[in-house]
Amino acid sequence: CRFVIGTEVNVLQHESGTGQTSFKFRKRDASSGENVKCSSLFIEPMKWMLQSGVVDGYHVEGKLLCGQCEARLGAFNWSGQQCSCGAWVTPSFQIHNGKVDVLKPLQQPKLTTPVLVARPPSQQ
Repeated sequence: CRFVIGTEVNVLQHESGTGQTSFKFRKRDASSGENVKCSSLFIEPMKWMLQSGVVDGYHVEGKLLCGQCEARLGAFNWSGQQCSCGAWVTPSFQIHNGKVDVLKPLQQPKLTTPVLVARPPSQQ
């Protein structure tokens, strides 16, 4: 649907964890690659998340839905979530990389900073 989720400024950086050794034993996989790349972006809470129940005072965790087409983009948890790299991020507003596209200023002349947009459901 190409809904604008946010800009690079809204993306929260975190230090990489220690990879598979950070996970509980049953969540580890056979590969013990130390340099695991993050499979998600963590962003700050934003106004479009209101429909997902992010700030209603009743939900501690839940799904993050697109503000336009209501496709699932990721999840939120005020208590935090573990990134695929092993780092613990608190609070967590996690957007899966496969659900968004990053438009860079060269692709869109009016932009000054990269923008995150939701992919249409057919391309996810």
